[in-house]
Amino acid sequence: MGWFQRLKQGLKRTAQLLQTDIRDLFRSGEILSEQHLERFEARLLQTDMGVLATNQITANLRTSYLGRTVQVEEIWANVKETIRSLLKGDGTAVWDSANPLSPLRFAETGPTVILVAGVNGTGKTTSIAKIANLLIKGGKKITLAAGDTFRAAAVEQLTLWAGRLGCDIVTKPHGSDPAAVAFAGCEAGVANQSDVILIDTAGRLHNQQNLMQELEKIHRVVAKRIDGAPHESLLVIDATTGQNGLAQAKHFSQAVACTGLVLTKLDGTAKGGVTVAIRQQLGLPVKYVGVGEQIDDLQLFNADEFVDALFDA
Repeated sequence: MGWFQRLKQGLKRTAQLLQTDIRDLFRSGEILSEQHLERFEARLLQTDMGVLATNQITANLRTSYLGRTVQVEEIWANVKETIRSLLKGDGTAVWDSANPLSPLRFAETGPTVILVAGVNGTGKTTSIAKIANLLIKGGKKITLAAGDTFRAAAVEQLTLWAGRLGCDIVTKPHGSDPAAVAFAGCEAGVANQSDVILIDTAGRLHNQQNLMQELEKIHRVVAKRIDGAPHESLLVIDATTGQNGLAQAKHFSQAVACTGLVLTKLDGTAKGGVTVAIRQQLGLPVKYVGVGEQIDDLQLFNADEFVDALFDA
């Protein structure tokens, strides 16, 4: 199954929620009424697209088609174009499909530092391995820093991935200061002339103030060791969390100045609309999206493909 087909499969439940009884919602030849728009608005909200995005989508329909004879193809084209526009924002979140590394900002000189954060269970450590895989395929030398020192399984998991991928990894004993691991990772990356230093962090809830302060400390430490670091602060979000993912993004962005998102577990959720909500409300682009557990299952996010999969699934 090709990537687009897998994306369609992953968004199937979200798409079904939007398209259920769609012939009853918008029938060609009928007059588009406010009641039609209210029902469609409810569907959009159920996908966790958010109030602001939903309002903009329905407002565009209201302006263009309210009181007019319904042409279903025109309605869908309008909705799709609005969502594409919301996802692309100012246009900077349109990646080069031929270059999987195009979403990432690299340091002009010296190693690039990528800090990765997220809530427990989002697939953060696996996502780091997948990003490392993309970087290695792109010809980059990688050093991993296993900063999740409070979960032994995370260090073991990342060490296993480092062995499979053939890249360096820096670890410290269980319970060590994560900022010390991040610093050591930067030291090792500079010493071995790595192109990229990928730093894992412990999973935490966005409302755990002490742990969020720990993230801020890691951010400060790497900035002192390498000029301009971290050059990317990626937040891994589980798509099944829906609107809670928006709350996570707000708090993590405040702690580590997030530059973009990695969206995991799109398969099996009806809440794929949260992608639009986060992009619109926080201005954070989705840089990568994962549908599956294999090392090659992470792909750069494409707004056009996402919208096509959402409405053609």
